[in-house]
Amino acid sequence: QVHLVESGGGSVQAGGSLRLSCATSGYTASRNYVAWFRQAPGKEREAVAAIYTGGGAPEYVDSVKGRFTISRGSAMVYLQMNSLKPEDTAMYYCAADSRQLDWRAPDYRYWGQGTQVTVSS
Repeated sequence: QVHLVESGGGSVQAGGSLRLSCATSGYTASRNYVAWFRQAPGKEREAVAAIYTGGGAPEYVDSVKGRFTISRGSAMVYLQMNSLKPEDTAMYYCAADSRQLDWRAPDYRYWGQGTQVTVSS
């Protein structure tokens, strides 16, 4: 059973930074897609960034390009968020799947419980 546990959320002022972490365990596939999604109250879940553990360039939604960076370490996936804006306020989720799919679609098989990010103006 794959488990994903997010951490690192919090409250910051606009222009600040946060680093989210996703601890992963239980993988049986050697290669996996891992993504960060976010969901604000009353809005649909939105893909923010994705990375493939087999290599290749990461993907980003346009609204975070140049501000957010997804990276991975040993059984960890990170989301470095700089120049945060109030519109980045949301619950952030880590998601993973071994299948090749549209990284933007919330069709990932495994999800974490989420970590809240609040950006004040």
